Amino acid sequence: QVQLVESGGGSVQAGGSLRLSCEASGYSYCKFDMSWYRQALGKEREFVSAVKIYGPTTYADSVKGRFSISQDNAKNTVYLQMNSLKPEDTAMYYCKIDDGYGRYTCPRNSWGQGTQVTVSS
Repeated sequence: QVQLVESGGGSVQAGGSLRLSCEASGYSYCKFDMSWYRQALGKEREFVSAVKIYGPTTYADSVKGRFSISQDNAKNTVYLQMNSLKPEDTAMYYCKIDDGYGRYTCPRNSWGQGTQVTVSS
């Protein structure tokens, strides 16, 4: 079973920055399309950003120009650089494998456990 381990969350003041990381382990022969979602307390989980292997990136309108997603395919790790953070960015952030590609069967639609981001005003 694939393991997705997120890190980099924490507490920061408005205007600050954080960098989230998510490593997918257990399937070294796979490469992944990956994304980030977030869920604020009492709200539904929402899409934040996605990256495809050797492909384009997409962002939610609410984070465009402030967040940047990148991927290290060699490490099967996805990053989310978050700048100019706002209190409304406060949420649990989850990484997700959208699809996997490899010589053998690769995981898809798999979620990490999440990392908390708290932005104070």
